[in-house]
Amino acid sequence: MAIYKIFPTKDTSIYTEDIDLNSGLDQILEASTYVSDLDNTAISRYLIQFSQDEIDDIINSKINGSTFNVYLKNYAALVTGLAGNNMLYFYPVSESWNMGTGRYDDKPAVTNGCSWKYRTFSGSGEWLTSGFAAYSTASFPTGKDGGGTWFTGSNLGLNIIQSQSFNYYNPTDINVDVTNTIKTWYSNSVNPSDGFPNNGFIVKQPDSEESSVSLNNTHIFRYFSIDTNTIYPPQLEFKWDDYSFSTGSSTNTILNTAESKISVYNNEGTYFSESIARFRIAAIPKYPARQFITSSLYTTNYYLPETQSLYAVKDSSTNEFVIDFDSTYTRISADENSSYFDIYMSGLEPERYYTILIQTVIGGNTKVWDEDIMFKVVKG
Repeated sequence: MAIYKIFPTKDTSIYTEDIDLNSGLDQILEASTYVSDLDNTAISRYLIQFSQDEIDDIINSKINGSTFNVYLKNYAALVTGLAGNNMLYFYPVSESWNMGTGRYDDKPAVTNGCSWKYRTFSGSGEWLTSGFAAYSTASFPTGKDGGGTWFTGSNLGLNIIQSQSFNYYNPTDINVDVTNTIKTWYSNSVNPSDGFPNNGFIVKQPDSEESSVSLNNTHIFRYFSIDTNTIYPPQLEFKWDDYSFSTGSSTNTILNTAESKISVYNNEGTYFSESIARFRIAAIPKYPARQFITSSLYTTNYYLPETQSLYAVKDSSTNEFVIDFDSTYTRISADENSSYFDIYMSGLEPERYYTILIQTVIGGNTKVWDEDIMFKVVKG
């Protein structure tokens, strides 16, 4: 029932159209094939990197031995030209690079960071085009040397070549499982002779698409970057199952009717972005059975059904899910006090309001409670 998100430390796009151009501060990341204003065919790729210290901390102190999965998430700004089945590939970068402070439309172009030809800044640190490190490779159009280098394998034997397919009917946001790459980075941080160092990801279209660009065959993939002014920056999302249903000596019973009232009784309303909040659920039947007792029927809390109860979180303004119902990773736990779940606030955009939803299955029927249980995340 644990989901933890981190944001990039740097990202940038690189272009064959201008092999020295740096776009480190652009609000858009791009992995496109297109025809330029000069009627030249052109391609772009983008690079994105996350802190290894943060990755290590999550695995060591939060996941702490549990089985986990990690997903790279990018939100689409503009995706066009899809026909049939189009692909993006996500490779771990095999050389270090600098983000720079340029933008695509800067005149004159800023060249103080990563570009198609250079890893660091114009005139220094060219991307390798031969003599690659073990398990590493590159590809580029004739006369356009550069474009990054990346790993296609490791000494750990894990499959690190990840891809996502897109077509006209599918969602265009990126949500790709990069667990194996994260494991190789983590192994290298523990023992430098294992795996490979974290230089981030490079995102690109297949070589076959990049080598056959024409007016009739262009695919635009543009995504929001870390510098976006929207609520959609890239994310690395860790998921692991720490579900527990251990009620000890509690005599409270399991809720058995969908006609019920659900609330969070310890919601503080406002949370700092560094905090971890445990939300406790108050659940009672709307129409409790008649009993001869000397106290109110509404003082007894009920547990939500075991293994079939989930939570979700949505942005209160946009109504979009930031944490969706997940039968593995958002199950609601229970202890001797109540049903509960934890939310790591660091993965939510600060200065925004969020709404909690509860879903459970009672008598074979699925019921969702949207009771305007809201909270706000603020900067610490």
